[in-house]
Amino acid sequence: MSASLSSIRLIGMVHLQALPGSPGYAGSRAEVAERALRDALALQNAGFDAVLVENYGDAPFAKTDAGRHVTADMTAVISTLMREIDLPLGVQVLRNDVRAGLAIAAATGARFVRVNVHTGVMQTDQGIIEGNAHDTLRYRNTIDARHVEILADVFVKHAAPLAPSSFTDAVRDTVERGLADGVIVSGSGTGEAADLEQVKCARDATGVPVFVGSGVRRETLLETLALAHGVIVGTAIKSGRMTQAPVDAEESKLFVEDARRFMG
Repeated sequence: MSASLSSIRLIGMVHLQALPGSPGYAGSRAEVAERALRDALALQNAGFDAVLVENYGDAPFAKTDAGRHVTADMTAVISTLMREIDLPLGVQVLRNDVRAGLAIAAATGARFVRVNVHTGVMQTDQGIIEGNAHDTLRYRNTIDARHVEILADVFVKHAAPLAPSSFTDAVRDTVERGLADGVIVSGSGTGEAADLEQVKCARDATGVPVFVGSGVRRETLLETLALAHGVIVGTAIKSGRMTQAPVDAEESKLFVEDARRFMG
């Protein structure tokens, strides 16, 4: 399904179980794909606008090259999802392998990628990661993936700027110099709430869609959507609010119902 970030408000997460080669891999590609499909169908049935698939189970993550095997396995899983669900899909290859994400999206028809460090330099648990917008934008053209939009984090979670920097300036650099199609504001870690002042700064600093990328719950939906274009939600709609648990179908429906009442 064709869609742009400007038409997407609610993105639900599919956190893949560990893929082959990762320490947590349990030895069944079929199980990984089946679980991903169940989660994606639950998100679609709940009324989400889009699904973002990431290799969350592959910790510890590679810094910028997840490996060809990860690209291959994620392509296989996302191809399955593309055949079975009718929502736009996004791809994130952790930690910051946006080339792999673009290649997967180009091959499968996914609509957007998430990149943790698009511009600037961040100190992360994988070490120092430098943004490489120059390469990302040119690689997107090279592999005929111009339809794939780039959704970029600003001061991404589980990381800190290497040097003192203005958040507003970082947002502007991400969009005006990095040419990101949308930006994400997150808290300090997975499931942690974002600073709503930063969300407002991002909204006021640029004209692209601003998504809140962590810590959004039904209890905080209204104040978040009053400032952000949309949200990316994972932990809050999982069974027991455990990130690696399956999507909770009932909680997902309640989340979407609350959001739709506010958005009209």
